[in-house]
Amino acid sequence: MKNSTISMYRKLISLLTRHDKKFLILLAIFSIFIALIEMVGITAIMPFVSVASNFSLIESNHYYKAVYDFFHFKSPVEFVIAFGLVLILFYIIRGGLNLLYFYLLAKFANGRMHLLAFRLFENYLGMSYHSFINKKSSELSKAIINETEYLTRMITAILLMISESFVVILIYSAMLFLNWKITLLITLFLGVNALFLVKTVSKKIKKQGVIREKYQKEFFEIINSTFGNFKIIKLQSNDKLILDRFNVTSYGSAKSNIIHESLSHFPRILLETLGFGLIAFVVVYLVFKYKTDISNALGMLSMFILGLYRLMPSANRLLDSYNKIMYYHKSLDVIHNDLMYDVENLGSEKVDFKNKIVLKNVNFGYSEENIILENINLEIKKGEKIAFVGPSGSGKTTLVDIIIGLYKPLSGKIVVDDKILNESNIKDWRKKIGYIPQSVYLFDGTVADNISFGQEYDEKKIKEVLAKAKILDFLEKHQDGIKTKVGEGGVKLSGGQKQRIAIARALYQEPEILVLDEATSALDEAIEKEIMDEIYEISKDKTLIIIAHRLSTIDRCEKVYKIENKRLTLKRRAD
Repeated sequence: MKNSTISMYRKLISLLTRHDKKFLILLAIFSIFIALIEMVGITAIMPFVSVASNFSLIESNHYYKAVYDFFHFKSPVEFVIAFGLVLILFYIIRGGLNLLYFYLLAKFANGRMHLLAFRLFENYLGMSYHSFINKKSSELSKAIINETEYLTRMITAILLMISESFVVILIYSAMLFLNWKITLLITLFLGVNALFLVKTVSKKIKKQGVIREKYQKEFFEIINSTFGNFKIIKLQSNDKLILDRFNVTSYGSAKSNIIHESLSHFPRILLETLGFGLIAFVVVYLVFKYKTDISNALGMLSMFILGLYRLMPSANRLLDSYNKIMYYHKSLDVIHNDLMYDVENLGSEKVDFKNKIVLKNVNFGYSEENIILENINLEIKKGEKIAFVGPSGSGKTTLVDIIIGLYKPLSGKIVVDDKILNESNIKDWRKKIGYIPQSVYLFDGTVADNISFGQEYDEKKIKEVLAKAKILDFLEKHQDGIKTKVGEGGVKLSGGQKQRIAIARALYQEPEILVLDEATSALDEAIEKEIMDEIYEISKDKTLIIIAHRLSTIDRCEKVYKIENKRLTLKRRAD
């Protein structure tokens, strides 16, 4: 338990900036001040009730007498009224300070949610391509959307625990000073019950937190895979199977929340029951001890009642905060682990491509034991049109990903005009690439938005690249031109139209190298030939790299390379 707490503390501290830590220290100091205010508010009741019920105390008590004479009160009634009005003003100020504290608490906690979500998103974008493909997009979405919110709740719970601890300590100290025997008796009784709650209820809540994280991971995965394969699901008519999986996962997550929320109320109900029972017990104890009524002890009893009345919510908040920390602790693990991923540290050095790209003795694998490409030597001259062919899984796409700078070779090097590609210049190299994938993803926006990738765009340039991709006339005659809405995933366009949008998007960045990753394999032969004719026309002054299954798409390539058994061989003709 101790090691777990230390580990949790270290992870949380590692997520906070220097500014966050300074703000936390100030918040802790403010919470001590609030606790002092709370203690004064509790202890001030006893003398007020005592004086209000017995005016003679003004004369017999040195402090009351000094205040009475200093302000020249004309009667005890005026003194008590003034005392009461000062208390009312004090409680108004106390309420305002408490509101300010909770505002600062909410500002800090929710501000961290924004910053953590941003840092996660930034970290995911900064991942190497190799690292990214090993992650599930549903898990990344869950971390940004859900886990940051849950971690915020956990941070709020920790801050509330700190704040309420000061309140409890100070009020408890005042109660000890007033009557240590009764206070210790109350402490023993409530302490045993609090220990019982921590050992039973809190353990169950922590277990539900692990279950909640597991089910939510599956929940996001089912949603992503379902919406991503909607057409296939409709054709296969297997809705029931998917609904059954969703039902199990959604109910599992809901059940975890039900158990958590139900158990989280148990400490409050138990402590309130015990607290009010203790008040009755104290009255019985005083009557039994002094064998008379409790009028003489009314002030002390009022303070104990008010003290317990204030301590009960604090004790409940402490336990509730502790239980929230247990329930949401997995969020801290998820976010901490994901922020620990190494991101690419790329420089801004420029690379000129005027002559050739050379691969020298390149070896690549996802691990040292799993080599995919072995001893690859290749030269691509500027303006050349080349193609890679080979069986599925042979490494065609992987080799191209190495050439365009997405993968780093295990050994060997890539040289562009006598300059070795590395972290200092790979960023500039990637900007020279226009990539047209097999599966084109278009987000739910306009054609112009998709081509410029959501950035501010040059309308004239958008039209130029659409004209080169031979789709501008269609959009202007039959749709809304560059303002045409494509729908999520481009569902409002045909396969050929989506490919033309992808070509326009690649051309918009004015690339020096065009890469076609089996970009037309999903189209029928007539459309494919038409698009390939357009691509060859467009790429006259560019280097063209094609990955293809159909040999008809590469008949105009100057060189065709075959990848098989981890090796690269040159075929002079596309046969």
